[in-house]
Amino acid sequence: MTLPGARPTWLTFDCYGTLIQWDEGLLAAMERILSAKGGDIDQQTFIAVYDRHEHALEAERPHRTFADVSALALERAMVEFGLPFDAADAEILTSSIGKMPPFPEVVATLERLKAAGFRLAIISNTDDAIIAGNVTQLGSSIDRVITAEQAGAYKPSGQTFRYAWKSLGINMDDLVHICASPHLDLAAARELGFRTVWVDRGTGRKPLSDYQPDARVPTLDKVPAVFAAAGWM
Repeated sequence: MTLPGARPTWLTFDCYGTLIQWDEGLLAAMERILSAKGGDIDQQTFIAVYDRHEHALEAERPHRTFADVSALALERAMVEFGLPFDAADAEILTSSIGKMPPFPEVVATLERLKAAGFRLAIISNTDDAIIAGNVTQLGSSIDRVITAEQAGAYKPSGQTFRYAWKSLGINMDDLVHICASPHLDLAAARELGFRTVWVDRGTGRKPLSDYQPDARVPTLDKVPAVFAAAGWM
């Protein structure tokens, strides 16, 4: 697929699952939490329940911080599994997020895109304090970090993206959004109409049945070739 439109000024990125190893990090955190509770609970099954509660809480109003959302989602999931919840469990989860590392190819690819003249921003469903540790691991290529805490809304809400574009001083034709989440980022692109590159890392997350991204790559280091084909690099 050839990307449509003019060369963008900004590249915006989802963070967790796109740049940062979210699935791996979340599995490790849940294993640590659940192993202290005893019993024999499959972490993947537990995470699916946690995710259901997390996404429901993110859609509620008034807006909660991600620290509060993750703690409440964890508590509700543990209640569902008949497990005792302690505030220390939520601390294990939130403190682990900022320590989750980038995928191996990410830092070098961001540096390459930066050197090609693009400006780089993250748009993430998290809090400023939580994502700070991840951004540090990404090096010096990221120009801006925009969070759900700043926007007062979580993706796939259009409010999150419109806040980001206003903060960057651009409109959606001035960017390409690079992401791994079909049901958050690609769902927003379907509604709002901005250009996307889907990083399909083989997690099993399915594309939306009624939306096709402008390009699809297996890892971030394939993005420069897509941009070269468009005449942007």
